[in-house]
Amino acid sequence: MMQALESFLPAWLYTEPDVHRWDCSAYAETFWHPVAATSQIAPDQSQAINLLGRPLLLTRPGAGKPRAFLNRCPHRGVAFQKESATGLSCRRLICPYHGWTYNLEGELLAAVREQDLPQPFQRKDWPLTALPCLVDGPLIWVALSEDVRPLALQLEQVHQDVMDLWRSPLKLVREIRRGLACNWKVAHDNTLDDYHVAVAHPTTLHREQGPVRDYVHRFTDLGNVLITPHAAGGHFHTFGLPPWTHLITWPDGRLALLEFLPSSPVTSTLQLRLFAVQQSQSNGAEQLEQETDAWLNNLLGFLEEDQQLVESAQLGYESGLTPGPVHRLEERILHWQRIYRRHLPRSTGS
Repeated sequence: MMQALESFLPAWLYTEPDVHRWDCSAYAETFWHPVAATSQIAPDQSQAINLLGRPLLLTRPGAGKPRAFLNRCPHRGVAFQKESATGLSCRRLICPYHGWTYNLEGELLAAVREQDLPQPFQRKDWPLTALPCLVDGPLIWVALSEDVRPLALQLEQVHQDVMDLWRSPLKLVREIRRGLACNWKVAHDNTLDDYHVAVAHPTTLHREQGPVRDYVHRFTDLGNVLITPHAAGGHFHTFGLPPWTHLITWPDGRLALLEFLPSSPVTSTLQLRLFAVQQSQSNGAEQLEQETDAWLNNLLGFLEEDQQLVESAQLGYESGLTPGPVHRLEERILHWQRIYRRHLPRSTGS
């Protein structure tokens, strides 16, 4: 329940460079990040990605579980691979600088002219820097620190409400990224804002979510969800998760993952990934592609409406705005802001 006279975060937290650096370090290191779809990396493949400026390398050793490492050779720091959109066949990782060779478990197999290195040279002393890595649902999750909240706690609301869908054989079918001229918190707040939907999205998202009178909210320690009856039957779920993540599920088994990644104190990157149950390519493949394109375009419709709003709101925050009173339908914003406040350094006084 909403606490009496509770207020939104102060505007300066949406503009200050020091806060941005904290968001990308200590705050980001508290939570898990959905860095790739499980369908993107097959056995004996690797994929180089970037998360908040950190070069990472995902691997899937044979039939084993995915692994995550810093994408840098321990010898002189050069990346093993360039970033790629999908996994690349790769049984060994060979540094392009001096040829140090690793297996997909991150173990050093050989160093070029090893006999000329200071002896005794022990290969076991030079593994790749591993990061916590787990599979949950259709996603590979990575943490940037060992001191991270349990992933099961972060996803508790999802597990409670849509576990059957979450465990289904979902495949990544579309992925886009777009720049936003606003701090990530403005965009994150907005996507948790159930007060604006009927006003700002009357012909897009409002039609999907239905009448405000049917809104149901649920909360766990780290997650929240808006549940509404869907016109086609079943329920439409919109989850808000830390650090800056949103999951949207449809009763027909579709799932959208939306993130707002910090880029600078006043800019962010919208990343949207769409998942659907895998189907035979020979069974109406062209129709499925058309339906997926229509789904993506529908989502982009309300996201483009939101882009105008959040970029305008950012200018308001930069002008020294003191945010107004909290409406009952903005409770999901307050929920995540309480989480954010709990982790803020005490010196901020917010």
